[in-house]
Amino acid sequence: MIATKLAFSSLRHRPTGFVASFVAMFFGTTILMTFASLLDTRATADPETAKTLLIMASVVGGWGLVIVLFATLSTLSLLTRQRAPEMALLKSAGATPSQIGRMIVGEAAVVAVLAAATAVVPSVFAGRWLVTLLGETGRIPAGLEARFGLIAVSMGTGITLFAALVAATIAARQVTRRGTTDAIRDAGIDTRPTGRLRMIAAGIVLASGLGCGVLTMTVFTGTEPALMAVGGQGAILAAIGFALLSPALLGPIAAALAAPLRRAGVSGQLTAAHLRVRGRQLAGVLVPIILFTGIATGTLYMQAIENSAGTAPATIANSIETLNYVVVGMIALFAAVMLVNTVVAALIGRRREFGQQRLIGSTPAQVLRLVGTEGTVLVAVGVLFGSLSAVVTVVPYSVARTGSPAPDETIGVYLAVVAITVVLTLGSHVGAAAKTMRTPAIQAGTRG
Repeated sequence: MIATKLAFSSLRHRPTGFVASFVAMFFGTTILMTFASLLDTRATADPETAKTLLIMASVVGGWGLVIVLFATLSTLSLLTRQRAPEMALLKSAGATPSQIGRMIVGEAAVVAVLAAATAVVPSVFAGRWLVTLLGETGRIPAGLEARFGLIAVSMGTGITLFAALVAATIAARQVTRRGTTDAIRDAGIDTRPTGRLRMIAAGIVLASGLGCGVLTMTVFTGTEPALMAVGGQGAILAAIGFALLSPALLGPIAAALAAPLRRAGVSGQLTAAHLRVRGRQLAGVLVPIILFTGIATGTLYMQAIENSAGTAPATIANSIETLNYVVVGMIALFAAVMLVNTVVAALIGRRREFGQQRLIGSTPAQVLRLVGTEGTVLVAVGVLFGSLSAVVTVVPYSVARTGSPAPDETIGVYLAVVAITVVLTLGSHVGAAAKTMRTPAIQAGTRG
C-alpha cells in the first residue's frame, strides 16, 4: 500500500521522467501493435497471403521488437539511475529496499499500461496503412481488409509491460543494493565497472552480428531471397552490441580525450571529468545515437546496392524497396524519437547540477558551452560506433551483390544520416539545457 502511494506521488511530482518513459513506451507499443495487427489480418486471408503476412509480422516485427525492448530498457534504466539520491533518502527515512523496488516497478507498470492504451488508436490507422501499402506493392492481394484485434492489443500491451517491468526490476535492484550513506555521498557519480553479464551479452550480440556478415559474404551467392534479411541483421545486432558496451567504451575514450579536452578550456575540462565520473548516465545517451546511425546507414546502403544490382524483376524490386524504406523509416523514426527523448530526460535530470554551477559563478552561456561540448563528444563517439555497425552490413552485402567490398553508391546518404544525427543530438542537448536555465539558480540548485 505504501509503495503504491509512493509510486503515484512520484509520478505526479516527476513529470519529466513520466513523460520520457511514456514517450518511449508509446512509440514502441505503436510499432509493435502495427506489425502484430498483420497477424489479425491473416485470419481472413488465403493460405499464401496468410504466409506472407506471417513472415512480415515475424521478421520485421521481430526486429522491431528487439529494438523497442532494448530502447525501453535503456530509457527506464537511465531514469531510475538519476533517482539514486532520492532512493537513498527514502532508505534513510525508513523505507525498505523491497518497498522502494515495488514503488519503481509500480511506476513503470502504470506508465506502460497508459502508453499501451494510448497507442491503440494510432496503431489501428498505422496497421490499415501498412496493409494498404502491402497491397499496392503487390505483396498481398489489393483490397484485403485490415483487421486490428486481440492479437495486436495483447502482444503490444504484453510486450511493453514485460519490458517495463524487467527494466524497472533491474534498475531498482541496482539502486537499492547500495548502502544509504554511499548512495547519498556518490550522488551523480558512478564509476563502477560494467557488469560481467552485460559484457558477455554484448560479446554474444556482436559476434552474432559479425556472423551474419560472414554468412552474407560466404554462404549466399547474391540472389537468394534470404540475403537481404540476413545481411540487414548484421547492422542491427552490431548496433545493439556496441550500445551494450557503451558504458565500458566511454572509460578509455575519456582517458584518450582528456588532454585535448583540457586544452579546450573550462567546458572541456568539465566534460573530461563528467565522462570519467558519469560514464553510465552519459552512456545512456549513446544508445539511441548508435542505433539510429547504424540501422539507418546499413539499411539504406543495402537497398542502394540492391537497386544498382538490378537483377530482380522491376515489380518485385519496387515492392522490396518500398517495404524496406517503410521498415527503416519506422525504426529510424523510433530511434530518432528515442535520441531526443533520452537527451532531454538526461539533461532535465541535471537541473540541480546546472543550478549549482550558476550559484558558484558560471554564466548560462558557460553552462550551455559545457553541454554543447559534451554533446559533441557523445555524437562523435556514437556516430563512430554506429558507422562500424553499418559496415557489418554494407561491406558483406556489397561483396555478395557486386563482388567489391566498397559500394559504388554516393557518400551523400551516409553524410545525410550523420547530419541528422548531429542536428538531433546537439539540438536536443542545447534546447534541453536552455530550458533548465529558465529556472532560477537558487531554486534549481537547492531543489533540483
